[in-house]
Order: sequence, then structure tokens, then C-alpha cells
Amino acid sequence: MDSIKTQWISLIHQLQDQICAALEACDGKAVFVEDKWERAEGGGGKTRVISQGNVFEKGGVNTSVVFGKVTDTMRAQLKINGDQWFACGMSIVIHPLNPFVPTVHCNYRMFELYDADNNVIDRWFGGGTDLTPYYLFEEDARHFHQTYKTVCDGFDQSFYPLFKQECDDYFVNRHRNNERRGIGGIFYDH
Repeated sequence: MDSIKTQWISLIHQLQDQICAALEACDGKAVFVEDKWERAEGGGGKTRVISQGNVFEKGGVNTSVVFGKVTDTMRAQLKINGDQWFACGMSIVIHPLNPFVPTVHCNYRMFELYDADNNVIDRWFGGGTDLTPYYLFEEDARHFHQTYKTVCDGFDQSFYPLFKQECDDYFVNRHRNNERRGIGGIFYDH
């Protein structure tokens, strides 16, 4: 059986292909342009951008698989100990042309931490999704939040209120008098 790491890498690349194909089909005009990149310290990714379409003004569906040595800054910020790290994830931001359709953002990732002998000593998943409508339709907002609540409740009924609060706290523009970005969503991390 493949490791969780191998399965996750395969999953995000498969999802990137499926999501890009579905968005291109929905748009009917624009296609994604791919830019592969490498990180000097280890790893790389695939950035895919769609723009100037019939439906989408601009959007990105991106994956990254990166790794490196744990730095003192990482140890302090994440309160972790270890020698090497690995992170792999997918992020999506979609801006529609129609102002009655909201912007969507999501980011899901896996992080592994290794000791000096390359043994996994910690692993976690993080990420979330939020929605930014330009014109608020309350029934759409309720549907969005209820969908995530239903999914979270399938695992643990404490997840949705916790993850929703994390999102509400995370997506606040403190420099703009604590203005919230959109209607929130869910967010979770280490």
C-alpha cells in the first residue's frame, strides 16, 4: 500500500486535473495555462491560471510539493521540533465575471515532520474554504455553510463550529477596522 504522503500527492494532482477540466468546460472559452516551477531548497509545483473567459475573469488551481530543513523560525512559529519537513497541497482562487457569483478560495495541505533518520514524527492536514460574495444572497450563504456543517458533522459534530470560528478569526482585515472577508467558511491547521 502506498504511503499517506504518496496517496496525497496523487490525490491533489488528480483533483487539479479534474477541477481544471470542469472549469474549462463550464467556461467554454478560456483554458488553463500551466507554469511548472521548482523551489531551489527542494520541490516545486504546477501553477494553472485561467483568464478572460466567458464565465471566469481569472482563476488559479495550483499544486505544490515542497520540502526542506526545519529552521529555527519554523520551530518557534509552529512549536515543532524535527530535522526535515515536507508539505504538499492545492490552492484555488476563482474570480467570476458575473458580480452575482461569489469569489471562492480554498487551500488544503498535508505537512509531515521527520527526525534526523527520516522517520515521520508528526503529520497533519490543514486548510479551508471561504466564500466572498459581491452581492449577498442569504439562502446561498446558508447553503454554503450547511454543506460544510454536514460534511464536518460526518466526522465529529464539534468540528464545524470550531473550524468556522477559526475561519472567521483568520480572515479578518485588521488594517481595515476588522473588516471580514466575505461570509467565512471553515479553516483548520496544526
